[in-house]
Amino acid sequence: MKKVLGIFLAIVLAVTFTVAISHNAYAKKKKFVKFGEDPRAKAWKHKRWTTSKKKFHWRMSDPWGGILFHDISIHFADSVRAASGGRLDIKVFPTGSIVPAMQIFDATAKGTLDCFHSWPGYWKGKNEAFVAFASVPFGLDAEGYSIWGYERGGEKMLSKLYEKYGMVAFFCGQAGQELGLFSNKKATKMEDFKGMKVRTPGWYMDILTRMGVSVTPLPGSEIYLALERGVIDACEFSAPAVDYPMGFHEITKYVIEPGVHQPGCQFDIVINKKKWDALPEDLKAIVKICAKETQLWSWVWIENLNIPALRLMGKHVKYIKMTDDALDQFAKVTHAYLEELKKKYPDVKKVLDSQEKFRKDFAQWRDLRGKVAPWPYSEYVKGKHLQ
Repeated sequence: MKKVLGIFLAIVLAVTFTVAISHNAYAKKKKFVKFGEDPRAKAWKHKRWTTSKKKFHWRMSDPWGGILFHDISIHFADSVRAASGGRLDIKVFPTGSIVPAMQIFDATAKGTLDCFHSWPGYWKGKNEAFVAFASVPFGLDAEGYSIWGYERGGEKMLSKLYEKYGMVAFFCGQAGQELGLFSNKKATKMEDFKGMKVRTPGWYMDILTRMGVSVTPLPGSEIYLALERGVIDACEFSAPAVDYPMGFHEITKYVIEPGVHQPGCQFDIVINKKKWDALPEDLKAIVKICAKETQLWSWVWIENLNIPALRLMGKHVKYIKMTDDALDQFAKVTHAYLEELKKKYPDVKKVLDSQEKFRKDFAQWRDLRGKVAPWPYSEYVKGKHLQ
């Protein structure tokens, strides 16, 4: 028995020794190289943080009035107050209580306001490139804006644009893809849209005009009445959760999908540069972190609210989709229009070229990961694989 036990132990030791030698040989042969890095980790590795004692009080406003996006402003301000222990207290004033909604840009640049929350496309009249940071027809979606913004320099480009006007900016809120057109006309083919009277702003207004559509950029507060009286045939405004309380579904028959005009709706927080420069490093870090937290929160919050909003509106309207041919034609007209803008405005070219470079670089992964869209099982096994 002792002899058998001895032989067994000898075999175990021999195998263990062989495995150890093989592992060491592999470890020497295969050297794993770190792939990718977090620039912040490198910058903060030996940074000595101190907690500033001075307190700051900022005044902030937005153009949202009572719509859902005002909650994004509140969320950001609350996050900053909590993370800073009240050392940076941002008071969000109601829209129009200090300056009219569309004057918050100039008011913050001058110091009347310390910061504001907005959709960059509103400042098209200041610089055409602001629209590219807000939403581009057939452009970046929520995922794309966040990757491009945080990892491909998009957010830095945005802030540099605002710096021309004495401000700095950070991404702060994403509402995802918007609904298409609320309409009393069942338009799904290209020829159906010609002659329609549509409410939409920004670049999509120019694109629709080229396609024979009569367009007006009515403010949100005037849309319902214009639809009701037949001044316009159709309108778009925002995501389902934002559109539902606007009541467009009460006076229209259809919603024409998809929302090609805004695959992703990006917001920002804009701060007077002198006020920003006066902040100690720890509070600057808190503002940046809270802006990014608000970016994530707002997106998932609104997307979840879209579920009941679509169901409730669906009791009154029918959701219809444009034909593939119509989508192709929309895309072609859009591409030609954007190429013209790039030739005319250097800042637009810089931003759109950067976004397109990202889209091309990301295309392989987008393709490879396809056909596993998270549809319900019953729909997936019937062949519904793509998003």
